[in-house]
Amino acid sequence: MIPSLLGISVILFTVLAMAPGDPFDELATNPAIPPEVRQAIRASFGMDDPIYIRYLRWLAAMLKGDWGFSFASRVNVDVLIMQRLPATLFVIGSSQILALLVALPVGVISATRPYSIFDQIATTFSFVGFSLPTFFTGLLFILVFSITLDWLPFVYRDIHETGWRWYWGHLRQSIMPICVLGLFQGASWTRYVRSSVLDVIRLDYVTTARAKGLPERAVITKHVVRTALIPVVTLVALSMPAVFGGAIVTEQIFRVPGIGSLLIDAIIKNDTPVIMAVTFVFSCLVIFFNLVADILYGWLDPRISYR
Repeated sequence: MIPSLLGISVILFTVLAMAPGDPFDELATNPAIPPEVRQAIRASFGMDDPIYIRYLRWLAAMLKGDWGFSFASRVNVDVLIMQRLPATLFVIGSSQILALLVALPVGVISATRPYSIFDQIATTFSFVGFSLPTFFTGLLFILVFSITLDWLPFVYRDIHETGWRWYWGHLRQSIMPICVLGLFQGASWTRYVRSSVLDVIRLDYVTTARAKGLPERAVITKHVVRTALIPVVTLVALSMPAVFGGAIVTEQIFRVPGIGSLLIDAIIKNDTPVIMAVTFVFSCLVIFFNLVADILYGWLDPRISYR
């Protein structure tokens, strides 16, 4: 993980340094600021130093817990991220739980009853759900559940209630973004679960378990599903970048005060420290989920061991 994070940080910092413009471009549009003052301000922040010097300075500060200073909001970057990260993690975590709750049972039932009516309906749902992008699904949810039915709010607002009303208000605001992300991933994972279960259910040891007289439910739950989940775990880990990308789009649609909307605002305002910190946090989360997947391999399949 450490070499991966170092490599990612080098690539991110280099790309942002090569991008046109910097946080001080707006100073050039202010005629009240002389050119020599603008140059002095840039030099005070080390913007004129070589790129490798700036990277080493940034890396040393990150290791000390100093994530930099936002030029747009005049607030420390770590404070901004800690304010926004819980909302993003709640939406992403809940959506992935929803996706697994949909994909696992639907995929297993489809594999045990191939070409049945249920399998055909599940296949249709998977193809439709996977084909629709999150921004279109989000707008469709707003049209149906907010404008037409008036059941759910379509944007996040400050909740001024207390007690259970505060929790219910936040939950109502989170239902649509969670469902948009969860159904998109669940539709994709359903096909992989079905395919994986079909591959395992035809193996010899499953036939042997049935020949011993084990009930079909025990054969599926104890012998098939656990082995079939190994490629699914890999798929879930590898889909994390797409999940975070979808979360950024979804947060923009529903105005979720999360880290994705913070990244978009930073890009618009050319706030380089915030862009660097947010993308690095996303990278850390993706690598962490890959580590979790590696650990789950050993739990799902005892033949896999780590030294």
